[in-house]
Amino acid sequence: SSGINAEWPLRPGFKKRNDMCVIDVKKTWEKLLLAARVIASIENPADVCVISSRNYGQRAVLKFALHTGATAIAGRFTPGTFTNQIQSAYKEPRLLVVTDPSADHQAIMESSYVNIPVISFCNTDSPTKYVDIAIPCNIKSIHSVGLMWWLLAREVRRMRGDTPRTIEWDVMPDLYFFREETKEEEEVAEVPEVQPAQDAYNAAPQAVSDPFAVAAEPLAPSAEPLTMIAPASTFPAKEEWVAEPATGGADWGAEAGGADWGADAAVDWTS
Repeated sequence: SSGINAEWPLRPGFKKRNDMCVIDVKKTWEKLLLAARVIASIENPADVCVISSRNYGQRAVLKFALHTGATAIAGRFTPGTFTNQIQSAYKEPRLLVVTDPSADHQAIMESSYVNIPVISFCNTDSPTKYVDIAIPCNIKSIHSVGLMWWLLAREVRRMRGDTPRTIEWDVMPDLYFFREETKEEEEVAEVPEVQPAQDAYNAAPQAVSDPFAVAAEPLAPSAEPLTMIAPASTFPAKEEWVAEPATGGADWGAEAGGADWGADAAVDWTS
């Protein structure tokens, strides 16, 4: 229920009792099933865009997108996302699901320009202009917003056949609830400060009375030579061309046996 007065005529899903607007839970469930049926009818789950600029619904839309395959926009909505084709964040969704019509008015306004149907969670004082399916619920409570997104995600998965109705969904509604920073800081255990152990690298250098005495000390003799010895070569030794041949001191320039290496002497070339 909600204790906020409505200034305009009551819409379906709301009742007035003692000058106070009360939400009809039966109508809430009927509209939730209708919205889940519309979302499940979209062939490509990524064409469903879920938006929440309020902190209470940002974690819920991210979890909804994770479990149903939708596209989430958590945080500030960039103007022109649905109308300006030049910017990199341009999107063309087939269906829009918002958390609060008042906070997400920019996205709802742009959806009316490009004929995108809108599903929205609405409170008793929420404007429903350009909203096609309004789910009456309390959108000012952390637990209420998270629970409505969890119920919508569960019904979408059941209608698609991802989760059978005979088995309970193993995802808890707590994952859809917004967590304040102060509560998270209280849950974190205090880590005691541990002093690092002193090692040889972090130890302070020892003071030397005479710095020249250390440099003047002779080096200790070593069994190994200080210079590096080249390894033995694996290539064969070069042959000495100037060395004497083994046949003796033969003269390669002398004529062998007086033989004439020219033409035959018996041939008369003049005839």
